[in-house]
Amino acid sequence: MRRVFLLALLALALPIAAWADIIVTNQYGSVSVSSAGIVVGATTRSQLTSWGGFSTGSTMGYVSFATGSLASGSLTTGGIFNGGGSFVVTGVGTWAKTLTGMSTPVTLFSGSFVGPVTLTLISPPTALNRVYTLTGDITGTLYNGRSATGWTNQTLFATNAQWTSGKGHIRVGTSSLTTPEPGTLGLLGTGLVGLAGMFRRKLIGA
Repeated sequence: MRRVFLLALLALALPIAAWADIIVTNQYGSVSVSSAGIVVGATTRSQLTSWGGFSTGSTMGYVSFATGSLASGSLTTGGIFNGGGSFVVTGVGTWAKTLTGMSTPVTLFSGSFVGPVTLTLISPPTALNRVYTLTGDITGTLYNGRSATGWTNQTLFATNAQWTSGKGHIRVGTSSLTTPEPGTLGLLGTGLVGLAGMFRRKLIGA
């Protein structure tokens, strides 16, 4: 009976295991701020510092992104930006080659923002420096061709003069990418349920 219970428990756990979260962190990088969108471009990319448990203590690659245009609110007090734009994570170095089997630089994730992107002022309005959070959902494709969805939370920093002139910096960023495993795991789970039932019938018959 114990064997039946363990097999059934494993089968039930498989749908949970079939989803894997990849946590991505980044820092630094210059930000361009305007009503057309918030952009960390290819020449001002934010340094990638970790990817799904990989952390080398040095620059592992870059994160660049661009939101859609400002939909409501303001650049000063915070607002809502349209989705679209882009969100790209690039890996460089031995670790990325080991992970992907490809020469670097290699695009680890390429996607875009989904729906609204929120810019929130978290520092006091009268502070000498401005601190904002930029949050939004993202969707795209991993280096292995599999689709992934998730979210990003970027903390932006600037002096009042910098922000007024449309410039800022990334203090730190965290993104989560969730990707479904191949459907074979679901089939395996179904098979284990069947085995559990077979063992149960065998034990009852005995």
